[in-house]
Amino acid sequence: MSAATSTPLEAERVETVASPEAAGRRADRFLADAIGSLSRSRVKALMEAGHATRDGLPLTDPSEAVRAGACYAVTIPPAAPARPRPQAIPLTILFEDGDLIVVDKPAGLVVHPAPGNQDGTLVNALLAHAGEDLPGIGGEKRPGIVHRLDKDTSGVMVVAKTERAHRTLSDAFAARDLDRAYLALAWGLPSPSKGEVTAPIGRHPADRKRMAVVERGGKSATTRFAVQRAWGAAVSLVECRLLTGRTHQIRVHMAHLGHPLVGDPVYLRRTPAAARGLPEATRTGLLAFPRQALHAATLGFNHPVTGAPLSFESPLPADLRALVALLDGNNQ
Repeated sequence: MSAATSTPLEAERVETVASPEAAGRRADRFLADAIGSLSRSRVKALMEAGHATRDGLPLTDPSEAVRAGACYAVTIPPAAPARPRPQAIPLTILFEDGDLIVVDKPAGLVVHPAPGNQDGTLVNALLAHAGEDLPGIGGEKRPGIVHRLDKDTSGVMVVAKTERAHRTLSDAFAARDLDRAYLALAWGLPSPSKGEVTAPIGRHPADRKRMAVVERGGKSATTRFAVQRAWGAAVSLVECRLLTGRTHQIRVHMAHLGHPLVGDPVYLRRTPAAARGLPEATRTGLLAFPRQALHAATLGFNHPVTGAPLSFESPLPADLRALVALLDGNNQ
């Protein structure tokens, strides 16, 4: 292992050359052992975020087998502030007891602090709301967070208030032992109108900020979909259910089917052909929509302490209702 060099405000770069004895090990385990100060999950996250290389080439697959003699490097970003600060941000709370909070997250709200978004997040709001109940549960950076929604995805989220609840809910999400449905407005009309997409998802080979269906190095991913409404062949309201939980899974799979989500700033790459037959005002309104039209509509799970079944629904938010009204007006 080479000597690491850094200052308190700079990233730290650590390099190591794999010995013959290390050959065949998982790359994330090998690097975690070599670095010594980071957990395997932390190394895995750094790799998936593009902070690791093998012989100077990007290394984003944590499970890749180590190659003897190869030079591995990990760049460790500088530490962020030790703990998020409470901020009085309004929350729509659907349910709360001593073990958990269920919120209806609005679009535009980041879930937890990260580079570029250290304040104004759901975590900041939860810390202000829950006071001393929340800090430290599940980690200081993401206290209470069991699962995430993208910044511009709205809908139902559950947050743990105790370690026991966090552990039990995390296990339920990992095992998909819950009921979770999303509603999306997608371009075009899927045919058949219901089905299942099973296609591995990984980092886009040419754009590391995007995910994609990939042939190698991806993680298995399955999404079930069913069309709920359709406006001709132009736009569909689709219910999606996740059998796995990959980054941007619904957005990637729907784009892979040829039906990207309305407003998606990452996976809608060009004006869809389905938009051509719409009146100009309708087409303009849909193309100008400023976020992916995706909403976490329902969430059901067993209470982590009592075992009682809980189920929560969130109606379409105002901006998505306005899109539906725009489409309905086109049919009048």
